[in-house]
Amino acid sequence: MRELFRRQPRFTAEPQSQDSPAVPDDLWIKCPRCGELVYTREFERVHRVCPRCNYHGRLTARERLNLLTDPDSFVEWDGDLEAADPLAFVADGESYRDKICAVTRKSGAREALVTGSAAIGGHPVALAVAEFGFLGASMGSVFGEKLVRAIERAVDHGWALVTVSSAGGARMHEGPFSLLQMAKTTAALARLAEAGLAHLAVVADPCYGGVTASYVTVADVILAEPGAMIGFAGPRVIEQITRQKLPEGFQTAEFLLAHGMIDLIVPRRGLSGQLATLLGHYAAAPVRVAAAVVRETSGA
Repeated sequence: MRELFRRQPRFTAEPQSQDSPAVPDDLWIKCPRCGELVYTREFERVHRVCPRCNYHGRLTARERLNLLTDPDSFVEWDGDLEAADPLAFVADGESYRDKICAVTRKSGAREALVTGSAAIGGHPVALAVAEFGFLGASMGSVFGEKLVRAIERAVDHGWALVTVSSAGGARMHEGPFSLLQMAKTTAALARLAEAGLAHLAVVADPCYGGVTASYVTVADVILAEPGAMIGFAGPRVIEQITRQKLPEGFQTAEFLLAHGMIDLIVPRRGLSGQLATLLGHYAAAPVRVAAAVVRETSGA
């Protein structure tokens, strides 16, 4: 009897024939929030949103463009601009220049911001979309330059500006050159406002640091995806500094909406339509204002 319990069970599997279909490794994806297994094709079809818990996964800048803009309407600007290395920055034995080359090969992007003209619901816009896969969409000097150029073109054409941000903040590799982009972009947006043109900001998970503290939060309307984490410093850093327990849901889009920091939470599938509606309102606003001025001056 003792020998019986010592025996190891033997599991035999039928050998897989060469004609058996191979099962791809990426057939299923596990939701990071609820742990549900989702068929990869279905996950992609619904724009990386979990059908069980509504978790919104990250999209690339190109996927964002396909989601938000009218078909074949996007025309890229300044796609040839690349980051320089003004400080000859080196960390952990790797130079900033080498890191840029590696990230470019991996992400397929040359910078952390893609800009261009497009149409959303038939409304022409200047568009700036962050690419999180490029150094966490950190804001460096080229990022800031591309955004400012997009703003200036919006002013020239009389278009609204739409920004889509998911970023980790300023790019430490460029030191003060990165921090200067906060002032540079907000100054350009002041000129956009003086021209009477709208800035609509879409915030995706995560959005932190100098990006949140600069051009994102000065928008006319701030829209966020459900569950997006938005703030300056992360919750863990804040708890360590203040030595206080943060409220439940702190820095989520839902928390910020309840406290008046953002204007709308819009599920991903409804973003394009919501932007088109807002753009329509802003496009009609100058006409209404002009009509009111005419009535007032004519005594009607």
